[in-house]
Amino acid sequence: MTAAIETRELTRRFKRHLAVDAVSMIVPDRAVYGFLGRNGAGKTTTLRMLLGLIRPSGGAAFVGGVDVARDRIGAARKVGALLEAHGFYGNLSGRENLDLTRSLLGLPKGEIDRVLEVVEMRDQARRRVSDYSLGMRQRLGLARAMLGAPEVLVLDEPTNGLDPDGIADMRRFLRALPERTGATVLLSSHLLGEIEQTATHVGILSHGKLVLEGELSRLKADLAPEIALQTDDTVRATALARGRGFDVRAAEDGLVARLKPGEDARSAAAALNRALIKADIAVFAIGARSRSLEGIYREVSPPAPATTTPTVKARPEFA
Repeated sequence: MTAAIETRELTRRFKRHLAVDAVSMIVPDRAVYGFLGRNGAGKTTTLRMLLGLIRPSGGAAFVGGVDVARDRIGAARKVGALLEAHGFYGNLSGRENLDLTRSLLGLPKGEIDRVLEVVEMRDQARRRVSDYSLGMRQRLGLARAMLGAPEVLVLDEPTNGLDPDGIADMRRFLRALPERTGATVLLSSHLLGEIEQTATHVGILSHGKLVLEGELSRLKADLAPEIALQTDDTVRATALARGRGFDVRAAEDGLVARLKPGEDARSAAAALNRALIKADIAVFAIGARSRSLEGIYREVSPPAPATTTPTVKARPEFA
C-alpha cells in the first residue's frame, strides 16, 4: 500500500522534555487517518514537523515521498494545512481572502472557484469573513488548504467549537474528501466519537510514543467482543460469569463480561443468560456489543499518573 505520509523514528526534544519519541507511522494513500492523543501527547509537535515548521531532533518525515527536512519547499507543495488559527482578514470577503493565498502561490484564478465548489461555499464567498459563522470559517480554511490541489491535507481539530449540526456537516464533508478530491486526510482530534465515524485508519500517540496504528475496522474486529448485563445481584453474577471463563469488570450501568477474540458474542450472551436464570439471578438487561474506538483508546493510552499538589503554608500576617 502506498504511503502518503511516512515517519521513521521521528523524534523531537525540547531541552530535557522528549515531546515526540521515535514515532514511525504510515498514512496510506487516500485514507482519512485519525491522529489521536491526550493534550501534551505530542500530536501538534508531530504535525509541525510534518509541515516543516520545526525540525526534528532525529529521524525523518516524508510527505508524498519527499523528505520534509531535506526539501521543505518540495514537501510543502504536496500538503495543505488547516491549523486552529485561521488568520483571515475579517474586512475582506471569503473570495478575497482566498485570492490573496492564490496569488502568493502563483495559481490561476480558476482555483478559487474550484475549491469553493468543493466546500460548497460559492454562494457565500462574496460576504465578509467577519459575518461568517464558525462553521463557515472552518470551511473557508479547508478551501484555502486545498488551493493547488495538494496530495495531503493536514487538519488540526477541524470541528473545534462547532455546534452539533456543524460537527455532523463537517464529518460528512471529511469522509467524502478522498473520493471527491483524491487527497489523503490526516485528521488530528480529541473527539473519539467523531474520529470513529469519520476515519478509515487511526494512530494513537501516548506520552510521545505511537502506541497503536492501523485500519480502524480491522483493529475493532481483532478486539475481544463484550457482553453488557444488568442483574439484581452483581456479586453472584460476577462469580458465575468468571466461573464460565469471562473476564468481568464493573461498569456504570452494570457489568461487562469480555470474551476471547473470535468468540461469537451473541451465542455467548444467550448461554450466559440461561446460566444466570438457572442460578435464580434476575436479568434486567443483557446483550452483545462491539468494541468502540474509545475502548481501544483507553486500553492503549492510560492516563498520566496524578501529581500531588504541594502543600502551601499560609504566610504570617503582618500588622
